[in-house]
Amino acid sequence: MQKPVRVLFVCHGNICRSPMAESCFTRLVEEAGLSDAFVISSAATHPDELGNPPHRGTREKLAREGIALVPHRARLLTRGDGDRYDYILGMDEENARHMRRILGDCRAQVALLLDFTDRPRAIADPWYTGNFDETFSDICEGCNAFLNKLRRENIV
Repeated sequence: MQKPVRVLFVCHGNICRSPMAESCFTRLVEEAGLSDAFVISSAATHPDELGNPPHRGTREKLAREGIALVPHRARLLTRGDGDRYDYILGMDEENARHMRRILGDCRAQVALLLDFTDRPRAIADPWYTGNFDETFSDICEGCNAFLNKLRRENIV
């Protein structure tokens, strides 16, 4: 059996976008029958919310969409994650700057989630915008594009 692909989603506090992406991608790979092919998690670039559960808006949006929230408490991205994971995917340029600072040189491919789409862009932080619907839509687009990339390249 092939080694699972290890994916880490990252945002500022690990309570809105990254646990939403972790939950959405988990659902996506389950539906594709690929659960055994992945290890999926999420982390923060800042310690603001360490130990906290996902934001109420994230929990409510996932519930409305019928997507199970993965068991989660916010944790901080570490330098060691760069060697533990194959892909470390942030949500915006600020995340990317902090990810590079924390990770240094690492073996993981570090990118933004929407870099895999036809329209690379940042995923807005619903902590500030209040728009969990738009964030969810962008995350779904990114997760689907990322999984399609892995399939095209015969990684999974």
